[in-house]
Amino acid sequence: MLGVLLLLVTACGGGGDSGSGSGGDKDKGKDSSQADTKVSQAVVTIAPKDGADAVKTSGALKVTAAKGKLTEVKVEDTKGNPVEGKITGGGASWTPAAHLAASTKYKVHAVAKDSDGREAAEESAFTTLTPKNTFVGIFTPEDGSKVGVGMPFSVRFTRGITHPEDIEKAIKIKTEPAVDVQGHWFGNDRLDFRPEKYWKSGTKVTVTLNLDGVEGRPGVYGEQAKTVKFTIGRSQVSTVDVKTKKMTVKRDGKVIKTIPVTTGKAGYETWNGQMVISERLRVTRMNGETVGYGGEYDIKDVPDAMRLSNSGTFIHGNYWGGDAFGNYNASHGCIGLRDQRGGGDRGAPAAWFFDRSIVGDVVVVKNSNDRIIDPDNGLNGWNMSWEKWTA
Repeated sequence: MLGVLLLLVTACGGGGDSGSGSGGDKDKGKDSSQADTKVSQAVVTIAPKDGADAVKTSGALKVTAAKGKLTEVKVEDTKGNPVEGKITGGGASWTPAAHLAASTKYKVHAVAKDSDGREAAEESAFTTLTPKNTFVGIFTPEDGSKVGVGMPFSVRFTRGITHPEDIEKAIKIKTEPAVDVQGHWFGNDRLDFRPEKYWKSGTKVTVTLNLDGVEGRPGVYGEQAKTVKFTIGRSQVSTVDVKTKKMTVKRDGKVIKTIPVTTGKAGYETWNGQMVISERLRVTRMNGETVGYGGEYDIKDVPDAMRLSNSGTFIHGNYWGGDAFGNYNASHGCIGLRDQRGGGDRGAPAAWFFDRSIVGDVVVVKNSNDRIIDPDNGLNGWNMSWEKWTA
């Protein structure tokens, strides 16, 4: 019985071959086992290391491959938003195309192949720093607005910027139809964008402010990620001739009205140059003390006023000017149009112009005895040549 049991066990475990045959199948099985267990020679390295915290938003993330080439790198935050980048050096490394957001956890998955096509993969997760000091960009025009052909996209930063190139990379502007749009810095806290010439009517502008995580100055980071869209409306460019004391209003290149005006009197001349309407006020107070003119005037109910400069230049309704309109210049530098007190008569010249104007429309002043307005005094960068703007 013991002999029978031994025979049965041998028969069950032997695989039907005692090993006395040719051995072809046995050798083949051995080669297959060796191929399956051979490891890829490629080595993938991810910086920063897995679990790293307080990682810098720029310059810290890099993926490299040794003894092989990178074939895939995927980086995304916990919401699944991808980080764009590209493999360079023939597969040797990968770096992100832009900075990372602050206070954000990222996951990295990278794959490389060795010369025999065998894959090696690595994964890592890390969290970027939480900044102690931050800034934002206060911008105009507003999202969803329709503006005139002279409207730049202007951003004023709450902290002075010492790394302007990084800020410029973080702001993307796309237009339909396409047009070249360039930025220009006024000081270290204001960046304006415009095309070479006035916008074409109907242009759609999309601005991406990817400032979250940008180090604008040492230790000070942006905390803003926003998309702003605005549309260019009909073209309206009005020209004020100080000598003739008339304003010609052109809509889409055609004259639609000529209006008598009064501008700055001797010693208070109105600026020359191209000025953009930046604010519209149905009624406002104008006090000479706010612009360095002492107590020369204080009018509490100026109607139909539109700002042309930061320094206090307006084109506005005037109900106290008598017969000055079209006859002589009597203002302290503003452009006055006849109006009714309270602006109740919407057919009066100032009311008519106010009701047909939008932020971004252009008012050009010529033949004044004063100089051309500074390009950063208001949204008036059009007074700078394209060569200087892009220098």
